[in-house]
Amino acid sequence: MALTSAGAMAGSLSRAIALHGPSLCAVCHGWGRGRVCANCLDRFAAAVPRCRRCALPLAASVEVCGTCLMTAPPFDAALASVDYRPPWDRLMTSFKFHGALDLAAVFAEAIVGAERRRAAPRPSLVLPVPIGAARGRERGYNQAGELARRVARRLDLAAEPDLLLRVRETAHQLALPLAERAGNVRGAFAVEPRRRAELRGRHIAVIDDVMTTASTAAEIAGVLKQAGASTVEIWVLAPTPRPGDA
Repeated sequence: MALTSAGAMAGSLSRAIALHGPSLCAVCHGWGRGRVCANCLDRFAAAVPRCRRCALPLAASVEVCGTCLMTAPPFDAALASVDYRPPWDRLMTSFKFHGALDLAAVFAEAIVGAERRRAAPRPSLVLPVPIGAARGRERGYNQAGELARRVARRLDLAAEPDLLLRVRETAHQLALPLAERAGNVRGAFAVEPRRRAELRGRHIAVIDDVMTTASTAAEIAGVLKQAGASTVEIWVLAPTPRPGDA
């Protein structure tokens, strides 16, 4: 019993050091606390005004960008913490494709911070964007699921990883021309048939790592609203800039 307790204590200490002790920053590679140090967060993750519909940065403190005023997306709101630019693009590639799960807590905390900075009703349910079975086996995890679980816990929200399903394997969106991305995800998602009633009248946050053309977000918003959801928001770490944006 003494040996078991000592082993458990050592394991807890190791985890505590990993979470709270000094660590090499994934951005500047200097020593600091957290996987991304405070200096790099201040430099690369400063809060900026964002469109409440698409989460892209705004040049002025207005609520909705001109593009969304002209053509509103099918989801009700979006939030993001940073943009898909260096150093975040590199870190997100490591997180998504190379097993860098140690970055999940940093990314989730950034999404939580973006949610807490806004003045809006909070959703009651968090859903991750699902990945296909083949991709899940290849990768070993769903990056959106890792974020959703942590975000829901920090905000004391319910998270349901199996309510929204991917029913068709699709090509990677980033590998396709912009004009083909909406068609690539059309019909790719569905609500678990036996659980549709759980969505009726609900305010839902759908979580993903990146939003590019918003084709995936739009498709999922349509599926959820058809199933009875009242409000659908898209929460991501980063949107990609529109073509031509600096």
